[in-house]
Amino acid sequence: MPTRLRGAARDTAGGLPRAFWWLWTSTLINRLGGFVTVFLALYLTVDRGYPAAYAGLVGALYGLGGTGGALLGGVLADRWGRRSTMLAAQLGTAVATAALGFVRGPVAIAAVACAVGVASNTSRPAVQAMMADVVPAPDRLRAFSLNYWAINIGFGVSAAGAGVIAAHGYLLLFLLDALTTVLCALVVFVRIPESMPSTTVTSTVVEAPGSLVDVLRDRRFMALVGITFLLGTVTQQGTTTLAVSMGRSGLTPSQYGLVIGLNGLLIVLFQIPLTRLTRGRGRTGLLVAAALLLGWGFGLTAFAGSAGFYALTVVVWTLGEMLQAPTSTAVVTEMSPTRARGRYQGMYTLAWSAASFVGPLAGGVALQAWGSAMWLACGGVGTVAALGYWLLLRSRGDRPRDPAHPAAPSRSRPAAHPATTSRPAAHAPAAHAPAAYASPDSGDRSSPDVPSPVR
Repeated sequence: MPTRLRGAARDTAGGLPRAFWWLWTSTLINRLGGFVTVFLALYLTVDRGYPAAYAGLVGALYGLGGTGGALLGGVLADRWGRRSTMLAAQLGTAVATAALGFVRGPVAIAAVACAVGVASNTSRPAVQAMMADVVPAPDRLRAFSLNYWAINIGFGVSAAGAGVIAAHGYLLLFLLDALTTVLCALVVFVRIPESMPSTTVTSTVVEAPGSLVDVLRDRRFMALVGITFLLGTVTQQGTTTLAVSMGRSGLTPSQYGLVIGLNGLLIVLFQIPLTRLTRGRGRTGLLVAAALLLGWGFGLTAFAGSAGFYALTVVVWTLGEMLQAPTSTAVVTEMSPTRARGRYQGMYTLAWSAASFVGPLAGGVALQAWGSAMWLACGGVGTVAALGYWLLLRSRGDRPRDPAHPAAPSRSRPAAHPATTSRPAAHAPAAHAPAAYASPDSGDRSSPDVPSPVR
């Protein structure tokens, strides 16, 4: 058994670059201290005495700031560099988070909360782009799964610890959150080198960072963003309308807490084993299955009436979440030209931020108008998303490749080392991202099906 465990550990975590593990560590530290987002509504209503409507407004402004931060972070990651963007965003987040614990007055609180949303989301595209830079294409699905695992471990621990810390005063909550963000930035500053490929010039081609317009013109990628937004609005129901439905079924808040807590627990326990089990599977099939499990996991809620049945629905849609989150991030990486990874990841992050804003509102309106049939509509959305994945990916083959991968069409050469600022050869302009996919007959089968939120 020890030998088998060691072998499983090597398969899961072995062979990944040191820069990735420092990125992983910085993510874990950051999420372990993510107290404020968990308890912000309680702070505003219980400690500050504001009405629930104002707390909802502040939460919406936080999400709105996040949408802007996602785009800003993507642009800066491609212009300034991944490391510089991460450091600026993390230090900005620390300052804004600490300030949120001191400001008074509804306008000031709302403005600073929006600033926290901007700063905290600015670093995410840079982190994802750097992971794509430093991790070889065959290992990316593993890497994104491990990162997603770290996010959920940190979220679970911070959610549990925030209540204990809040008992000693909410200001301490804000200050500790800011401190862990500074520690995250310190790890980046000391241990993680810049990874962004340099702009290069050949006799005929200049590789330039381009602009967000180039991303918007990439219709295939924007279709993926749209599918992500649809699934994001569905997953938001787990923390919003699910509680309302359980209350209508006569269940208590503590029962809801136990049921929804299964989500994080299952991800922590089974994300890595699931990644190993699905290794070598086609991405198209994984994403189609993920969309159906997500949609109809929530769809089953229409028939739930007991805590046990609600728990079953959570198990089903959590399985879909575990498949979808890392796999879709890997596909985004494969669709992205090397010099445009930040902007592509920023647009992808924007889809989740927009879903966090629209999802609760749409779910609440639908539940009020349609009752339990709203959950069947979630199943319909999941089915549409599954069909979208199939149509989007089937024509490009099931094993996308990195534009800088040696076996890909000769658009660029691999960097000397992924974690350095070596200069890959120039390739076609950033707007031509779809060409990063291999055709079904192009033949490289050397790697398993890998190149994949926030949560």
